[in-house]
Amino acid sequence: MKPLVLSMAVAAVLSSGAALAADAQQLLKEKACLACHTVDKKLVGPSYKEVAAKYKSRKDAEAYLSRKIKEGSTGVWGQVPMPPNGTVADNEARTLAKYILTVK
Repeated sequence: MKPLVLSMAVAAVLSSGAALAADAQQLLKEKACLACHTVDKKLVGPSYKEVAAKYKSRKDAEAYLSRKIKEGSTGVWGQVPMPPNGTVADNEARTLAKYILTVK
């Protein structure tokens, strides 16, 4: 691959990553996710870093988290349940799950 083409490919990947993060940040605010979660500290629920670390090796991590975001969860992270979020569309849940899995 020629340097210019490689450079453009890297720029496209970085740009899509930045767009994902921006979209996810907006959704985190709109869908009230930040009321219970933060990037790096446990609040009511686990931090996104903890979630990413727990599921990073799971082949179906994105689909699994998308489902948990929409349907809620009980007992995975302790006694406090995560209520379902019916205001999150399927594509929004995928965006959030993709983003959460990138947090380090």
